[in-house]
Amino acid sequence: MILLRKRVSTFRDHSLAQSVLITGASSGIGRGLAASYAAPGVRLALVGRNAGRLAETAAQCEARGATVTCGMLDVRDREKLAAWIRAIDDECPLDIAVANAGMGGGLRFGRLFEDPAAVRAIIDTNLVGTINTLDPVAERMLMRGRGQIAVLGSFSAFRGLPYCPAYGASKAAVHAYAEGLRGALARHGIRVTIIAPGFVATAMTRNLVAPKPLLMSVERAVRVIRRGLDRGVPLIAFPRILYLGTLLGRLVPSRWADRALARIDVDVADGGETASS
Repeated sequence: MILLRKRVSTFRDHSLAQSVLITGASSGIGRGLAASYAAPGVRLALVGRNAGRLAETAAQCEARGATVTCGMLDVRDREKLAAWIRAIDDECPLDIAVANAGMGGGLRFGRLFEDPAAVRAIIDTNLVGTINTLDPVAERMLMRGRGQIAVLGSFSAFRGLPYCPAYGASKAAVHAYAEGLRGALARHGIRVTIIAPGFVATAMTRNLVAPKPLLMSVERAVRVIRRGLDRGVPLIAFPRILYLGTLLGRLVPSRWADRALARIDVDVADGGETASS
């Protein structure tokens, strides 16, 4: 574990988010959200697995006036992650936590089954890693009776896809877990939001060789996410037209949908890309 810390004023104005935790902050949506929150008086706690890229994110946020603490951690390591989050919260209680770290992956063209080791890595990172992140966060927010939690889901959670069954299963489980938390924590002053993006131009998406309707830049995606988080909405699903189309697609008989999806040629690079790397 590597811990990097710089200190500025600890002034806290609760009209703004002053202490924000983001996992998977070294690239993609995680990096974009970190930069979006970065401002004078804001404390960012950023988690990632690639020291170089995490340092780049930190430098970008510090240039905007934020205080940044970086933890080079794997979200699958429950004990180290929990200890780090509690130490951060002791120093500056968290207002917002975004469980963004995740791993993509799926089937290479022509293959019928995913590699068993890759399947377990995807589920451990996306589902167990999210739970590992939120356990200590929810514990502390419950003690204070306030806070906001967000989890990164996916459109693949709404309908299983034949080229990424493990990834879709992990994200569907994340959605269900967050929905359960939302109902349990709301009466204690804690808001829970599910972020379900379509295709966003990240390294993970670049590993996917397939049609990518309504592909969105990271910058635009972050603007949509921030608007939703600032409003505290329960679900941020975008692009909206693609989300509505996905919901309508669930009304189609399963055998028809399965046949249509099976006709789409898709190739996923082995292992995908970890958002926490």
